[in-house]
Amino acid sequence: MVKGIQRTLYVILAFFIGLFIASSFFLRAEYNYFAYGDTPVLAKQKLALFMVLIAAVLALSAVLYRMCLKLDKYSPRMVIPATLLFSCAIQIVIIFLFTRLPTDDSQTVLSLARDMLYRNDYSSFDTSGYLHMFPFQFSIVLYLKTLLYLFPDNYLVIKSFNILFSLVTTLMIYLLYKELNSKSKQNDYGVLVFAATYLPSLFMSNLIYNDVIATAFLTSALYFAVRFIRTTSYKDVLLTAILLAAGNYFRSIGVIFLITVLLTLLFQMRTLGWKKVIPPVILTVLLFNVPGWTQNAVLQGTHTVEESVNTNSAPVYMWLNMGVNLETFGFWDNRESYSIYQQDAGYNKAESARLFKASIADKFSKATAGELANMYYKKLIWTWTEGTYQMERYGIGNDGSSSSGGRMGFVMDRYVYTTFASDWFKGDSNARSGLLWMLYVLNILMYACILVRLISGIKAKRYAETPLILVILGFIGFYLLWEIKSRYIYPVYPLLIVFFYIGFKDVYDYTFGKRGT
Repeated sequence: MVKGIQRTLYVILAFFIGLFIASSFFLRAEYNYFAYGDTPVLAKQKLALFMVLIAAVLALSAVLYRMCLKLDKYSPRMVIPATLLFSCAIQIVIIFLFTRLPTDDSQTVLSLARDMLYRNDYSSFDTSGYLHMFPFQFSIVLYLKTLLYLFPDNYLVIKSFNILFSLVTTLMIYLLYKELNSKSKQNDYGVLVFAATYLPSLFMSNLIYNDVIATAFLTSALYFAVRFIRTTSYKDVLLTAILLAAGNYFRSIGVIFLITVLLTLLFQMRTLGWKKVIPPVILTVLLFNVPGWTQNAVLQGTHTVEESVNTNSAPVYMWLNMGVNLETFGFWDNRESYSIYQQDAGYNKAESARLFKASIADKFSKATAGELANMYYKKLIWTWTEGTYQMERYGIGNDGSSSSGGRMGFVMDRYVYTTFASDWFKGDSNARSGLLWMLYVLNILMYACILVRLISGIKAKRYAETPLILVILGFIGFYLLWEIKSRYIYPVYPLLIVFFYIGFKDVYDYTFGKRGT
C-alpha cells in the first residue's frame, strides 16, 4: 500500500513538472519590478532565444559537472569548508556591491524592532496596528530586535546573519543529497558547489525578512527527519522537532514540512516498527506550536496584549480572497482585501472572515468555469516557472532616483550608495534582463532533470525522494489557493536543487557513461 501511495505521488508530481516544461515552450513567466511594476507577467515565449539559452546552459552545466568530478579525490573536510567559505565571500561582495535598503514589509518589521528596542513601543499590537493585523510577523520583529540589541544597528549585521543562514542551507542541501543518494560511490561535490553558487540564494541575503532564516530551519529539519530513518536515533528526532518548530515560527508554511515529516515516518512503520515511529510523531506534533504558544503567553503575561494576538488578526480568508483574482491570477490585489478587513470589518476577524467568504463566493459565481481554469493555470505556471524567486526586486534592487515617470514610477527601492555593479544593473538594463533569462532557463532545465528522475523512479519502483515530493506537492497545492509570489516558494529551492542534481547525474551518466568519459 505504501509503495502504491508513493508511486501515485511520483506520478502526480511528474504531471505538474511536465506541465511546467511544456508550458514554457509557449509562455514565459516574468517578474521585472522596474519594467512592469509589482505585477506578474506571462508573455509569449521567444522560442529561438529560449532554445539557444537551453543549449548554452546545458553545455555549461556539463562542463562544470566534469570540473566538480575532479574534486572527488579531496577530503570532505577540505572541500566543504572551502566551498562554504567561497560562497560566503561571494555573498559579502554582493551586499557591498548592491547595498539595497529595506522596503515594504521588510522596512516595516525593521522599524517596529527599533521602536520596541529604543522606545519600548509595542503599540503596533493595538487595533489598526501592523502586528494587530499580522501577529505572525512578530517572530521576525523579535529576531531583528535581538540582533539590534546584541550588535551595532547596521544593515550589514543583519545581512551577515542572512549569509550564515544561507550557508547552513547550502550545507544541508549537500547532506540531504548524500542521505537520499547514499549508494553513490562518489563524494558528489557538484551539488554542494551548485548550491553554494546558486544566484537566487546568494542575492537573497540582501533581503531583511524571514525567508532565508525559515528556509535554513525547515531544510535542516527535513534532513534530520530523513536521517532518522537510517539511524533511528532520538537525537535526530529531537533536532527535527526543534528545527521544524523554529522554522514554522518564522514562516507558518512549516505545516507543509510537518505533514511531510509525519508521513515520512508513518511510511516507515512497517520497516522500523511502531515503537520507533509513534514516539517521534508525538514529539514532533507536541513541539510544533510551542514557540507560538510561548510568545502568546509572554505577551499576555507582560500585558503587552490583553488577549491572544490571533483573536482579531487578519483571517486566512484574506489571502484566499487575494488568491482568487482573474486579472492578476492571485497576485497582490492592490489593497482590495486589506480594505475589506480594515475598513469594512473594522479590524474584526470574525466579521472580515464573513465578508471574505462572501467575496470569494461572489467571484466564483461571476466567473465561468473556463475563466477560473485559465486563472488557476496562469497562477500555477507563473509561480513555478518564473524561476528567480523575484530576486531582481528583493536581492538586486534598483536605484529609485533613476526613475523618470511612467512604469518607472513604481520603483521605490533605494541603495545606501551606488556602485559600478548597481549602475550596470540599473533599470531594465541588458545585464538585468540577461540574468533573469539565464535563471529562468536554468529553472526549466532543473525541472527537466527532475522529470527524468521521477520517470526512472517510477519504472524502477524506487521512491527514496518521497519526502522531497511531499513538500513540493504541498507547496503546489497550497499556492493554488493562496495569494501568490514566486518568492513564497523560496523554501522549496533546496529540495529542487537536490532533486535536480540526482536527475542531472542520471542524465549525464546515461549520456556519457557508456563512452567511458
